[in-house]
Amino acid sequence: MRFSKIKDNDIANGIGITMSLWTQGCPHHCKGCFNAPTWDFNYGKPFTRETQDKILELLAPSYIEGFSLLGEPFEPENQPVLAELLEEIRRTFPDKSIWCYSGYLFDKDMVPGGKIYTPFTDRMLSCIDVLVDGEFIQKLKNLSLQFRG
Repeated sequence: MRFSKIKDNDIANGIGITMSLWTQGCPHHCKGCFNAPTWDFNYGKPFTRETQDKILELLAPSYIEGFSLLGEPFEPENQPVLAELLEEIRRTFPDKSIWCYSGYLFDKDMVPGGKIYTPFTDRMLSCIDVLVDGEFIQKLKNLSLQFRG
């Protein structure tokens, strides 16, 4: 798996101050996407054990309320690494929230037989407190909506 960015002290992608990870590779290519560089599966950096350790370190301060996962985390090639990461975050910080943004649909794509369902999908979902699902649709953009466009 590759990732494009780690952001500490994020106030835009969850409630309170969170720490965020942007995964790399997104097939949706939504018109008006604010983060088009994440579309390329070959962009960014490889996710390593050191990357995971850095994320856990950034989550440690008590003022960090949670973790947010963005890009397209449910791409099948991202799921094995992210299932392990999310389980480690849940074990280490059971009181911190975990948010996830995905262009795939929970009730269509993330179910057995769904487009991106893998043996890791349920493991990821079991760790996530808030899932914001579905593609960004520019003609429906509404800045008054919280945590989604």
